[in-house]
Amino acid sequence: MIRTLIVDDQDLIRDGLRAVLEAASGFAVVGEAADGAEAVRLARSLRPEVVLLDIRMPGMDGLEATAQLVALDDPSRILVLTTFDLDEYVFRALRAGASGFLLKDVHRDRLVEAVHAVAAGESLLAPSVTRRLIESYVATAPGRPTHSALRMLTPREAEILQLIARGQSNAEIAATLFLGESLVKSYVSNLLTKIGLRDRVHAVVFVYETGFTTRGGSQPPPR
Repeated sequence: MIRTLIVDDQDLIRDGLRAVLEAASGFAVVGEAADGAEAVRLARSLRPEVVLLDIRMPGMDGLEATAQLVALDDPSRILVLTTFDLDEYVFRALRAGASGFLLKDVHRDRLVEAVHAVAAGESLLAPSVTRRLIESYVATAPGRPTHSALRMLTPREAEILQLIARGQSNAEIAATLFLGESLVKSYVSNLLTKIGLRDRVHAVVFVYETGFTTRGGSQPPPR
């Protein structure tokens, strides 16, 4: 069972998230919190594997709560759920240590998949957020040089890194490249190790910040 903690200042949202998770198999909602401070307190005692966390809350918001939650001795994985898909929120949440960022209008099946993925150590962004960030980054910083760490990647690893940056899961990458999902997982693990990144979400940020993507396509791997 995946132990989850739901954090949102709106009762109806918490009730809805609980209903979705409890209707699916493999989840145990161990607690609920209405603000960031309560979330940190409950996480210390309940030790959830995944925290579903809103950003805008009274008192301690979700961004500060994320930073404190990931600093705990046995940190939870943080999946941010919000109605606000502003770039500032995305980057601040990811840099604070969140493992994923989804909008609250996500389909219930996608939410269940996302919690499973985050609990398994994967990371993700809402596809609409990923696409907009790519376009925004390329528009404001064209031609930025590629980070030298990318030169250690094989052509296949570079290809998979591009697909990660587009928000694709391991299963989606496997289908795109006609590879086994376990092989894709191995590729992802290897490329993260080579570049020195913690997880997939930080790989997405790395891709934007190094300019390793172009509008509507991708750059070839460095030679």
